[in-house]
Amino acid sequence: MMRSEVRWMIVGVVLAIAGTIALWPRVGATPGSLPGVAPAPRSADLTSPSPVVPELARLRRQAALQPCPASGPGTRPPAGPLAGVTVPCLGAPGTVDLGAALVGRPVLLNLWASWCTPCRQEIPVLAQYSARPDAVLVIGIDVQDRPADALMLLADLGARYPSVTDPDGALQRALHAPPVLPVSYLLRPDGSVEMVSPPRVFRTPDEVGRDVERLLGKTG
Repeated sequence: MMRSEVRWMIVGVVLAIAGTIALWPRVGATPGSLPGVAPAPRSADLTSPSPVVPELARLRRQAALQPCPASGPGTRPPAGPLAGVTVPCLGAPGTVDLGAALVGRPVLLNLWASWCTPCRQEIPVLAQYSARPDAVLVIGIDVQDRPADALMLLADLGARYPSVTDPDGALQRALHAPPVLPVSYLLRPDGSVEMVSPPRVFRTPDEVGRDVERLLGKTG
């Protein structure tokens, strides 16, 4: 317990210094460990049954998300932490082998949830960035959330870039995601992944573009 408290004290100091106190803790984080944040929903609240299929289908039509990426025939084997990670697509039935589907291309991965207020502020910025002709592909990763709530939020915000869900946390574990939201990563064509560090909320599309260019300029 003491080690956990010390770890959270360090995280809180780092985020405060970086000016990122708007981040919200994910489920499992200690409420009040970060200054100025509210507790996330209880784990039990996020495991309720999904809506019946017709209702989820209606919400998917309403959100009108871009299709989740898919691997094609002859795709080379993926490398890096996403290799073998398969997650459900949020905007349509089915699953996505992210490592295989994204191999060889730069991608901005953004972890978010409908209950995360900073995420609600950041998603429209990511949508604006994703619409730019020089933007890399943006993939939303909805975590510790209800698919219905996630789809309703994206519909309300008019964000159409593809999103997946991570119901068992496999993708978060592969990314070694910190217990805050939102948090973004750049997936490089060679399969290496780097977090936008320290985690922060994007305020403008230009800000997103600068971080993408900076991280792409590094070697994996």
